[in-house]
Amino acid sequence: MRGFEKYLPVWVAICIGFGLLLSQTVPGVSRAIDSLQVHGVSIPIGVCLFLMMYPAMLNLQWVELRKLRQNPRPILLTLFSNWILAPALAAGLAALFLHGNQELMVAVILLGASPCTAMVLVWGRLADGNQEQNVVNTSLNTLAIIVFYVPIVSLLTGIQNIPLDRTLLAISAGIFIGAPLLLGILTKRLIVRAKGEDWFARIYRPAVGNVAIVALLITLVVLFALNGEVLLHHFDQLLLVSAPLLIGFAIIVGFNLLATRWLGFAYREAIIATIIGSSSHFEIAIAAAVTMYGVGSYAALGTTMGLFWEVPIMLSLVYIGKSLRKRGFWASQRPG
Repeated sequence: MRGFEKYLPVWVAICIGFGLLLSQTVPGVSRAIDSLQVHGVSIPIGVCLFLMMYPAMLNLQWVELRKLRQNPRPILLTLFSNWILAPALAAGLAALFLHGNQELMVAVILLGASPCTAMVLVWGRLADGNQEQNVVNTSLNTLAIIVFYVPIVSLLTGIQNIPLDRTLLAISAGIFIGAPLLLGILTKRLIVRAKGEDWFARIYRPAVGNVAIVALLITLVVLFALNGEVLLHHFDQLLLVSAPLLIGFAIIVGFNLLATRWLGFAYREAIIATIIGSSSHFEIAIAAAVTMYGVGSYAALGTTMGLFWEVPIMLSLVYIGKSLRKRGFWASQRPG
């Protein structure tokens, strides 16, 4: 599966193209998918998003959080980047580039306020980063997103007087964060009790992680099949929302690279801090946008563009990190 993950940007582009092709050549498929709704929420999208979120919650390891005291500086840096810098930067860029287009502004804020807890494990492994630090940080972010996500999005949209259904936002967080977390805790306990910790870590969790990637690709096909007409006739809107997303990535990646160098981190800690501090949890952002505004909304497409750009940027960061390592950008690896 590692080779498949390496070419994930290619599969993402193929799925987007296939979804657009379906929207133009087989419009009946789009209508059939769109008809499968409960209270305005697409069932196929909801199922796929849930399958994307559940594996991330299996990464929560309570015992690993005890290791925070061993080397807290990289994790403190990512917490600052994830929960202060990224949300504030997203809100500021959204106001600068998207003033008057409230759905796209919300999309950028949803992405900026959601630190990644899943795909960073893939990028960290490909970069040969410190996976123990990765697990600790993703576990901490999993807990933090439950507490902070709704209040931060509400605060940033409220400051800019953007009307937002905070009840639906809370419901989406409950369905796509709370429910997968509870299911993850329950299934882990049952499986570890029946098959052992080693089988859970070596067999079950990787298999479920593969399901998440498949669900991600299916989500892209469905989203772009449903929204092909909107996308092709309003392509300028997606180019518009790309500006704050790309500038935001450039600023936050640059900040984390320079901060890890200034703080004297070794490569394996520095690359994980940079990857986690620079990525977003596009799954919950898409889920919240779909729940509040609908599958065919600009908000849903705007959050999907976050995924479209993040995958190649994070993969590029893997190779940039390895190149900087060879050039001695970071401190030498400390013994032990």
